[in-house]
Amino acid sequence: MSALVLGLLVSSAKGSYDTERNEVIQMAAKVAFLDRVLAVYGPEAAEARVRFHDVVEEAVQRMWPKEARRGDLAPNTQGANTMYGVVQELSPHDEAQRKLKEQAIALAIDLGQLRSLLVAQGVPSISTPMLIILVVWLAVIFLGFSTLAPPNVTVIFALGVSAVAVSGAIFLILELDQPFGGIIRISSEPMVNALSQFAK
Repeated sequence: MSALVLGLLVSSAKGSYDTERNEVIQMAAKVAFLDRVLAVYGPEAAEARVRFHDVVEEAVQRMWPKEARRGDLAPNTQGANTMYGVVQELSPHDEAQRKLKEQAIALAIDLGQLRSLLVAQGVPSISTPMLIILVVWLAVIFLGFSTLAPPNVTVIFALGVSAVAVSGAIFLILELDQPFGGIIRISSEPMVNALSQFAK
């Protein structure tokens, strides 16, 4: 029963981690595509591109700070609003630019929604009371086994291996439950790659 609960918790934490990782990949793809749309729009969108680049660079610095243990997912709404306003103020000269402006606005809205979704998912998905009950439950089980089992090398080795396996599972649950902090964190590489395409 304890193995089943541990497995479910690991699966739940992994599902949450994968969801947020996929959202970061989607965000990076939309960032790169919005930059291309603004570049194709023409020189009139140069200011919007500069502001967009600044907003994205600042967002990457906040989400993946080099020295902090946990990133700050809260978006810089002022910078994003300014960039959105500049895109809204673009005056299309022909049908192609009008469509590009519509697409840029839709992409900017999608990016804002994705960032807000990441912030909303920043709360822990694993219930702390449930985790505490599981740890107490496992401690009682191990205490019972170690009290009733005969003291020999095989029993001690089996209990040690089991304790390491259970500890590893709990560590994995806690790490996957904070995808922007800790050792197993979501990579910034998709967003950094999107940033590197800005100069091209």
